Amino acid sequence: MTTTAASLTSRSLLCDTSLLRLLQLVSPTLPVGAYAYSHALEWAAGQGWVRQEAEAADWITGLMQHTLARFDVPVLLRFHRAWDQGDQAAVRYWNAYLLAGRESAEFQAQENHLGRALATLLVNLGLTEAEPWKSNASVSFLNMFALAAVRWGIPSRETGVGYLWSWAENQVAAAIKLISLGQTAGQRILGRCVEIIPEIVTQAHALTDDEIGFVAPSLAIAGALHETQHTRLFRS
Repeated sequence: MTTTAASLTSRSLLCDTSLLRLLQLVSPTLPVGAYAYSHALEWAAGQGWVRQEAEAADWITGLMQHTLARFDVPVLLRFHRAWDQGDQAAVRYWNAYLLAGRESAEFQAQENHLGRALATLLVNLGLTEAEPWKSNASVSFLNMFALAAVRWGIPSRETGVGYLWSWAENQVAAAIKLISLGQTAGQRILGRCVEIIPEIVTQAHALTDDEIGFVAPSLAIAGALHETQHTRLFRS
């Protein structure tokens, strides 16, 4: 094998490995319990805000474009940079910043629960840097997601794309249960998400620290009122 061929093979294997690690990280089989949360979609469906495929697609893509694009993804990218640079002060800062931006007790609890679950999993997979976060009541899921991405060689842009895909897939799964959507309808909604995810990540990369933030009153109301919803399938 020539030196050039060997170099190309090495780069190809590196790309394959990081892609496979990304697929592992965003897989619905990841044992963190994400399936138990609807991110307030349950309350929205119960109130008739989301009743059919078109409304579910608008709800999911709308949140992606107006909340995740302005908050979750920019913060995730900053977590990625902080872990990559070994900047623990920045990691702690963005962890606190993220939790302060969660509008309801359930949203904060969701972030903490998923964060601790992912930290525990990462330790079991050999990422000892997650050990101090396992019992940290204020750990965030995005924090641990970024740690895994950095240590597994997943670039920042792909990390953002993967996170958005994972979030969308979980929301579609919740919608299928809540408003009796068929699997084909769910795939059509995911198709709409595919069309906007690359641009969302591009926009998130361009935001400065001072530009991070969003206003989503309906989401905040739905998240808070879900806490007292009488009958629930989901924890948020």
